[in-house]
Amino acid sequence: MGEQQKQAQPLGVWHTIKPFANGGASGMLATCVIQPIDMIKVRIQLGQGSASSVASTMLKEEGVRAFYKGLSAGLLRQATYTTARLGSFRMLTNKAIEANEGKPLPLYQKALCGLTAGAIGACFGSPADLALIRMQADATLPAAQRRHYTNAFHALSRIVADEGVLALWKGAGPTVVRAMALNMGMLASYDQSLELFRDNLGFGEIPTVVGASAISGFFASACSLPFDYVKTQIQKMQPDAEGKYPYTGSLDCAMKTLKAGGPLKFYTGFPVYCVRIAPHVMVYLDCADDLDIPEPDPEGREENWIIDVMEREMGSEINKITH
Repeated sequence: MGEQQKQAQPLGVWHTIKPFANGGASGMLATCVIQPIDMIKVRIQLGQGSASSVASTMLKEEGVRAFYKGLSAGLLRQATYTTARLGSFRMLTNKAIEANEGKPLPLYQKALCGLTAGAIGACFGSPADLALIRMQADATLPAAQRRHYTNAFHALSRIVADEGVLALWKGAGPTVVRAMALNMGMLASYDQSLELFRDNLGFGEIPTVVGASAISGFFASACSLPFDYVKTQIQKMQPDAEGKYPYTGSLDCAMKTLKAGGPLKFYTGFPVYCVRIAPHVMVYLDCADDLDIPEPDPEGREENWIIDVMEREMGSEINKITH
């Protein structure tokens, strides 16, 4: 009787916050894994050459640490953008499932949830994204134009001091559109692929996650890379000697790019972008689904909860592999 009463109690605030906490934690873990690939992708978009030449040049001239340049901004971006993005997506899909009387959502509804969640996340994460792009692109600029940001917070404070608060949202337009396109391609196709491999084809846990991540990575890349290319160009640009910027805005950048290089120019670095997205999806969404962060104990007994969670998750992953 007491157990039934406990289960009947309304869910607390932690039930609402938990998807956001899971999203941020899993996104930060995934960023640590794919940061070197993301660094190479940005350099390719800035015209530094192919993936192999960019990687070898960075290793020779800047050392191994160059592949993790901007990591602090990347982690801050995940703590804001991904926290809001995945948390919003899970909340929206849960509400949609309730409205659908518990039935699985059709693809178009998942896509709409992804679009909305992507826009919400991008609004929160745009300043950190700007800091990340500038830190990654700094070494490609002439020595006199380099900003020499030491970390994400130094970058943000310098941007505010030199350009004003609103400059933190420079490139926010393509950032939001890119996030909406990426979310629509990634989250909707991932959930749909999971249902296909697991429920229709009867695949096991690991083949299902790998297959769904590969499909999700491809569709996310195809949907978002043109906007990602424009976003990168806008965020890294600097004024010339006369104080003029190379582009007046996102549309001007897109039109000049189209005129100079054709439609395929927007897909510069597509293979690397796919390779970047697929493992990010695998680590990010698998951890977000499996991570079980407990509600903090109001009586102060939560000091060891991180160790408990890690032990549970490591045991869960070992069981998946051995079974």
